[in-house]
Amino acid sequence: MLTFIFKGMGMSAGLIIAIGSQNAHVLRMGLRRQHVGLTVLICIACEIVLIAAGVAGIGSMINSQPVLLVIARWGGAAFLAWYGLRSLRAALSQQSLVIEAGDLTLTAGKATLAVLGATLLNPNTYLDTVVLLGALGGQQPGDGKYWFAVGAVLNAIIWFVALGFGARLLAPWFAKPAAWRVLDSIIGLIMLALALNLLLA
Repeated sequence: MLTFIFKGMGMSAGLIIAIGSQNAHVLRMGLRRQHVGLTVLICIACEIVLIAAGVAGIGSMINSQPVLLVIARWGGAAFLAWYGLRSLRAALSQQSLVIEAGDLTLTAGKATLAVLGATLLNPNTYLDTVVLLGALGGQQPGDGKYWFAVGAVLNAIIWFVALGFGARLLAPWFAKPAAWRVLDSIIGLIMLALALNLLLA
């Protein structure tokens, strides 16, 4: 049992701990201290559903439909490009980016839509969770695939909680507008690179 759990945690960590649209969004919300708990909870819920779907065999089915993969590729590339350009525009902004702890600029509804967009409109999310983790989990013998899924979910919980609530430790550095511009620039360039890579894949 523990072998499968640790295997699931390890594979999930290798896929999830990277700067992508979802992690960038969680980091931003954590730094701004805006609806962090809600954002983290939604990310975890999405991971649970997608990993479970993948282990149940949906990943193999999606991977066998070329049309769905093409739609996901172009739609995902468009979303990543939009996210990247938005970040670069924010980096060029001259307004102050210092955010006080109680300064909430998003309603709970908008925060929910934002994290769902950053999570579900990115095809890499499905590739990592449904297709890759699902395929690996499905290959485990007996009940091993279920414990593999448990391990993958445990890693997602640990990661998003640490990223969302741990981001505030970086708050003193991000009190400087220049730091926000650097972060937005890095995120923007990474998002555009991911969009290009998705189209060329």
